[in-house]
Amino acid sequence: MEVWPINTVQFSNHTQYQQGWKGMAMPAGHISELVDGLSAIEATQACDAVLSGYLGSAAQGQEIITAVQKIKRDNPNAIYFCDPVMGHPEKGCIVASEVEMFFKESALASADIVAPNLLELESLSGMVINTLDQVIAANKQLIDKGVKMVVVKHLSRAGVQKDRFEMLLTTKEGSYHISRPLYDFDAKRQPVGAGDLISGVMLANLMAGYVPVEAFERTNAAVDSVMQETFNRGAYELQIIASQEQFNAPDIIVKAEKVA
Repeated sequence: MEVWPINTVQFSNHTQYQQGWKGMAMPAGHISELVDGLSAIEATQACDAVLSGYLGSAAQGQEIITAVQKIKRDNPNAIYFCDPVMGHPEKGCIVASEVEMFFKESALASADIVAPNLLELESLSGMVINTLDQVIAANKQLIDKGVKMVVVKHLSRAGVQKDRFEMLLTTKEGSYHISRPLYDFDAKRQPVGAGDLISGVMLANLMAGYVPVEAFERTNAAVDSVMQETFNRGAYELQIIASQEQFNAPDIIVKAEKVA
């Protein structure tokens, strides 16, 4: 699988380091110029999916929507996977209010797949969510609005097993729950980027031809392998390279249970 990365920001390191970070958000027009260049050489016809994540500004979001529209014109079978990065359930919203509004008003209308955490699902649905049934109801609301698939990356307080890491997949066919180990990382050195990893691996599995539930199971198996390796090494950065064989052939078997 070939990936064409277009940065929305370029930072020296993730933003949870106590020492801070260096870098910048990419300037206005950066995304559009690169996509226009790809379109000019007819490369966008071969683009099967767009995955968006952290945004430095709402203006970048509008550029992404324009890019998605262009790519879907060139390849009607292309899909848009939106990871609506807004914040952390325990830390609150970490993006500007206009970015949150972009996800609610523009991205949701264009997305085929959305992958929120619990805080982000509350924002997208306008619901207060504290239980699994409420997560299912919120997901169904997004499906009714036209989204084909919702992947809740972390059920957090709405989960049913507080000592496990839980996720939920919802499609028109139903909702599927997965529970996997929750590793006891130091509270001050929780690895950052697990949500991004989930979105990337889920899309890769879908692009490889796995049906949604199989893709969901394989994603959780691979991500669990990365988290286990990261925990065993006492690392602050996700141990993706050390775990790379697990993306194609996970040693761990994770099964989803249909709950609705």
